[in-house]
Amino acid sequence: MTEPADKAVYKVLIKAPIETVWSTLVKTDEVLPFFFGAVCETNGGPLRAGGRMRMVSRDRKFAAVVGEVLEFAPPHRYAHTFKFTQFNDAPCVVRYELKETPDGVEFSLITENVPAGTQTEKAMAQGGAFITGNLKALAETGKPAFSGRMVLMMSPLTALMTPARCRIERWPLDRPTALQPA
Repeated sequence: MTEPADKAVYKVLIKAPIETVWSTLVKTDEVLPFFFGAVCETNGGPLRAGGRMRMVSRDRKFAAVVGEVLEFAPPHRYAHTFKFTQFNDAPCVVRYELKETPDGVEFSLITENVPAGTQTEKAMAQGGAFITGNLKALAETGKPAFSGRMVLMMSPLTALMTPARCRIERWPLDRPTALQPA
């Protein structure tokens, strides 16, 4: 078994009200440029502790990430398990923390128990800066950063290369995160 990496922390100061940052972060059923153009779906209703979630393609054909909400404390903390559907790696934990400061909102994206040396670890290391930078741009200006706009433009092309194991029907919201597709 692969040893998990302890923790990685990605921080950014967002010059917007905490309510704006929070509501942008936890939107469901709409394309989220800071989450690589995915749509966050739940197993009924808003995000809530104990509920399941998955990040799906805009056309709803593929699930990129599946997980279970561990903590949901608006507008300061949200945590969920995280498993890329394309990899056989074990799930890890992702936490989002928001802290009001005199200069804005300190936003932290924290990954924990990521299997070290895995494809998941490599992908998450690249994704941290992208997510924080695009969330900052979206909350401050209403538009994603250039990198987020490029991802949105390219997503129809990348869908052509998505593995069959990521098809949404293989990752229903009522299946525990740790299970592999049938």
